[in-house]
Amino acid sequence: MPHAASLAAPSFAEPSSQSMGASVGDYLALLKPRVMSLVVFTGFVGLMIAPGHLHPALAAIALLCIAVGAGASAALNMWFDADIDVLMARTRGRPIPQGRVVADEALAFGSVLAFFSVFVMWVAINAVAAELLALTIGFYVFVYTMWLKRRTPQNIVIGGAAGALPPVIGWAAVTGSVSLEPIVLFLIIFLWTPPHFWALAIYREGDYAKAGVPMLPVVAGIDSTCRHIVAYSIVLVAVSLAPLALGFAGTIYGALAIGLGAAFIVLSVELWRARGDEAPRNAKAKRLFGFSLVYLAALFVALLIERFV
Repeated sequence: MPHAASLAAPSFAEPSSQSMGASVGDYLALLKPRVMSLVVFTGFVGLMIAPGHLHPALAAIALLCIAVGAGASAALNMWFDADIDVLMARTRGRPIPQGRVVADEALAFGSVLAFFSVFVMWVAINAVAAELLALTIGFYVFVYTMWLKRRTPQNIVIGGAAGALPPVIGWAAVTGSVSLEPIVLFLIIFLWTPPHFWALAIYREGDYAKAGVPMLPVVAGIDSTCRHIVAYSIVLVAVSLAPLALGFAGTIYGALAIGLGAAFIVLSVELWRARGDEAPRNAKAKRLFGFSLVYLAALFVALLIERFV
């Protein structure tokens, strides 16, 4: 197992310690806008399918708070992980390793955004949604980033809870409570996260090994990771049918959940079969990673369509 990095504040190459003049784009990059878009979308679906009504202006404020909270988490993650980001090809172009944003400024930026996202959610929406948002930010930053990521190959499994909470926050923004339906949506994202990120980790294995991050392919090997992906995919597809069984999804969702779920399992099995040959294995892993994004988005789009149709 790779040596776990220290939990001290990040230390990295000298160029990152001196700002070269940060632009608006650099600060936007700290928010991980692509990740934020998925978070906001799942939060939006949770908000839209919840029973009851929220004024459109308040709904927009709730979604803005979710977006800002997600961005704050990303900025704090980049602050803490700057020492390993500079080592990996996928992340070394980020603003802090490149020296465009000073680490302390990223820390202050993320902290201020985190505080105001929770505060505004509390004042404008309700306490339950604000508490869930605070839990999401805290879990991602303190539990996943600072504790799990550098210590255990289960980092993605446990840490995935943070990324699974936005639809629950959206639901709570409308209802002021949490019920079985948003918990099911939480479980779908929670179970989707490990195979999604393990597929990425397979073809980025060298990056994670170089940075000393104990992702499953680095610690347990490719064969074990592929078997875990297949197992999680099967459980994910089974749980994805729960909205249909519980009556808050219909035939559109059911058809997509079955069809895309079958494809998810097939791609997972194909990856497992290609596990021994690096080039085809990496190609299959990239294919599964890309498909997993389409899979999750399609399920939530179906829920949204059925809410209106």
